[in-house]
Amino acid sequence: MSRLRRLFQSSMDATKRVISGSFDDLMPPPERYIFSFNSKQELSKWHLYSDSEYGGLSSASLQITESENGQNSGIFSGNLSLDVTPGSKWNISRGGLCGMRSKKFDGFIDLDSYDTIAMKLKGDGRCYISTIYTENWVNSPGQMEDNSWQAFVYVPKGNWYIAKIPLARYLPTWRGNVIDAEIEMNPSRVLGMSLSVNAEGGVPDARSGPGDFRVELDWIKALRTQ
Repeated sequence: MSRLRRLFQSSMDATKRVISGSFDDLMPPPERYIFSFNSKQELSKWHLYSDSEYGGLSSASLQITESENGQNSGIFSGNLSLDVTPGSKWNISRGGLCGMRSKKFDGFIDLDSYDTIAMKLKGDGRCYISTIYTENWVNSPGQMEDNSWQAFVYVPKGNWYIAKIPLARYLPTWRGNVIDAEIEMNPSRVLGMSLSVNAEGGVPDARSGPGDFRVELDWIKALRTQ
């Protein structure tokens, strides 16, 4: 989406709010909760996926549990396997992928006033992948897939950690491959998010390879830092 179009759209939205008398909406708060893993009702907002859908043998689960301080949190865990089911109809050479994706929002959420995604996590030293799904502006008209934007999230092992990812760091991708083009995200039309883990890849010094994974989640927010 071009900067001119985004500017026009933001101007129109602000004008509508002024006309309706909602002056407080002109300055959004500096942070906005997107997800908070504090109750079992949160589980209904997510669905799990893995390479097992295509003949792989990886597995994942998502549950809400009470931590040591008496507060609830979400635990995304499972096992990454490079093996595939013999004779699978899917033509894949190896497995090693699990993820949790939010169900589509009722419409979309507007994050145009924010510049950073923040997550409070407790991990296992692996590198995870944060994905933002936006309304289709990049694909050809015949493709109905949402646009996806991805960034690595390294989660140190042991203690709670707040990862902050500038929106500018998210790269446009299509089916896991980076699109080699100058494309700008449209944060005013966010349809959903996901967090995934791959047995291979990530940042240097991060734990990788097949085996168990586990990351605990407290919340996901949008921040305005500038």
